[in-house]
Amino acid sequence: MNLELLESFGQNYPEEADGTLDCISMALTCTFNRWGTLLAVGCNDGRIVIWDFLTRGIAKIISAHIHPVCSLCWSRDGHKLVSASTDNIVSQWDVLTGDCDQRFRFPSPILKLQCHPRDMDKVLVCPMKSAPVLLTLSDCKHVVLPVDDDSDLNVVAAFDRRGEYIYTGNAKGKILVLNTDTQELVASFRVTTGTSNTTAIKSIEFARKGSCFLINTADRIIRVYDGREILTCGRDGEPEPMQKLQDLVNRMTPWKRCCFSGDGEYIVAGSARQHALYIWEKSIGNLVKILHGTRGELLLDVAWHPVRPIIASISSGVVSIWAQNQVENWSAFAPDFKELDENVEYEERESEFDIEDEDKSEPEQTGADAAEDEEVDVTTVDPIVAFCSSDEELEDNRALLYLPIAPEVEDPEENPFGPPPDASGLSGAGEDAGAGADKKQRQPCSEMGPAKKKARTTTIELKGVPSDEVHPLLGVKGDGKSKKKTAGRPKGSKAPGSAACLCRPL
Repeated sequence: MNLELLESFGQNYPEEADGTLDCISMALTCTFNRWGTLLAVGCNDGRIVIWDFLTRGIAKIISAHIHPVCSLCWSRDGHKLVSASTDNIVSQWDVLTGDCDQRFRFPSPILKLQCHPRDMDKVLVCPMKSAPVLLTLSDCKHVVLPVDDDSDLNVVAAFDRRGEYIYTGNAKGKILVLNTDTQELVASFRVTTGTSNTTAIKSIEFARKGSCFLINTADRIIRVYDGREILTCGRDGEPEPMQKLQDLVNRMTPWKRCCFSGDGEYIVAGSARQHALYIWEKSIGNLVKILHGTRGELLLDVAWHPVRPIIASISSGVVSIWAQNQVENWSAFAPDFKELDENVEYEERESEFDIEDEDKSEPEQTGADAAEDEEVDVTTVDPIVAFCSSDEELEDNRALLYLPIAPEVEDPEENPFGPPPDASGLSGAGEDAGAGADKKQRQPCSEMGPAKKKARTTTIELKGVPSDEVHPLLGVKGDGKSKKKTAGRPKGSKAPGSAACLCRPL
């Protein structure tokens, strides 16, 4: 893919709807891999649907959980996928095989999880009514991160761009910056609305490029900070935000989900009251575009493509794609190309279609013509700059960019590669009938291959954390009951297979 050809000369944000991705079941959350080639979607029946984003087709379906999937995150190399469900289970999956490597059971619902940007052995988990937990997958150990106030455990957390620090925020507006390896406090500050009023931190998001990050707060204002300034101010600092973003027309608009563009130059925020996406330019702070979805729908999640100006949003269980309007202009590629409004009779030159033009004289090769005879290196592959970090020179050779897809055959022939049906009677006339029956019984076992190893489940014990909390996706306003009976699959039922899920019922 030539990313240089995707440059739109300054306008790097989507402008209109570009179709939908229907996962058959209700989609709840989505996330792109590091290169934007695969999109993982978590559904309310516990499945994880992986889309090949270039072909817009389903590449794999993993029957991951019984209850709805509430959070997803890719590993750096794309081979692993970590998911959380509303029944307090965190699982790690092998993307190629679809097998579960290991599971972790938490006492309270999981609000968010994030893989370490560089170390694929660490996962940051934000349980409900608990301090954030740093999981180590290899030895199944966990570390509870320190908090500012033990009585206030409504804490959100996020890794910075390279995973060197963990930023946490509580309901009183206090931001703590912790060293990832030692969990020591490096810097801290408080987000205030006025002279002394504080506001709750709802989410913290970092840009893929640069040192900027945003904080979504309960006062409906998105604040953009520079991470380098935060570290310079140290503990109890008073940094000023680079930008304050909000809906200037309707200041009461709360934000459900916020994130940066792939190049970090734009910020998109999804409204919590309707399917509307607001896009700001980070450097200036002005609102450049509002994308409106279907009226009456509520937004659940938003993800910006890591490389291209494409946004994926989820509402009413369907993934909507927003992109730029691509206008074909062939004259930009071939200056002598002419677009015809009507048919024109073409006059052929005498030597136009001759194999060799006998009348053409051989001019001397000078300047640019002589350079054509130089040898061109067609074997060396230059790394794509957009796929490399600022401290990397080469791409990851182990990266999983695409998933192999087996073609679906509508009317498969019976035993297409084996001998004809009557050949067994000719060649095996002398064989015993009992041996043949025994051979048929052993055949399915050899086709199934070795039995899958059951994933290990580790119980994470957190002190003082209530075990009767209900995930916000399941909670019903007005009563304390949950919708666990309607969401997810019954424990006794099997998950539908990939072939059955690709067909819409009539």
